[in-house]
Amino acid sequence: MSDRSEKYISSHLFSQREEDFEHASIDREIAFYESIGTGNIELVRIFSTPLCSEGYGILSKDPLRNLKYHFAVSAALIARYCINRGMTPEEAYNLSDIFIMKADECSTEEQVHGIHSEMIESYTRHMRAVLNSGVYSKQIVRAIDYISDHLHSRIMIEETAKHLDISPAYLSRLFKAETGVPFSEYVNKKKAEEAANLMLYSQYTDTEISTLFGFSSQSYFIKVFRKFIGMTPKEYKKLSAMHGLIGSR
Repeated sequence: MSDRSEKYISSHLFSQREEDFEHASIDREIAFYESIGTGNIELVRIFSTPLCSEGYGILSKDPLRNLKYHFAVSAALIARYCINRGMTPEEAYNLSDIFIMKADECSTEEQVHGIHSEMIESYTRHMRAVLNSGVYSKQIVRAIDYISDHLHSRIMIEETAKHLDISPAYLSRLFKAETGVPFSEYVNKKKAEEAANLMLYSQYTDTEISTLFGFSSQSYFIKVFRKFIGMTPKEYKKLSAMHGLIGSR
């Protein structure tokens, strides 16, 4: 992946507040919790918002105490959502307790924000493990984790196999045997599904989305999208707008 592409992705994924997207707050909140529940760390990073940003109420006149109160509320909501998606109550509340105690020890607002980001990522990765546990072997779970962490780049089976310290041929056979689909098809399906989510909850253009997911060309992106979503990106956005899922552009 080129430095230019990495800078482009970085600016879009982690500085979305500066892009002035016109998300409906409830849509963004739903997308955020859905991303955690599905163990989707990349979408979590896109849809998460800092604590006490626009729309948050005032729970204390002291800024640091106010932030900590909102942290506790956030931890409780995420824990309950994860329980509804399959995480055991014990694990969910243990994570909540751990991070609330960490936040309580913070002496600056910056530290609280850092712990909040850490908590969100921890819950998301735990949910990914919950959803994959008992379904696939450890090697395929690790392969799926690798794919999920690199959806915004070009994913090659050789690099994934190297990460797992196994041969590409063995990974290819094992992946097809356990998931029922070839490695490359699984990757493209996941990219298409995430692209569809971005179309619902963001103001990215088709070209930007194609670039964000590392497609070699716009035409190839459209081809992959049509294969797994059943229509072109343009048709998908038009249909979604008709059903009130996204605003017309």
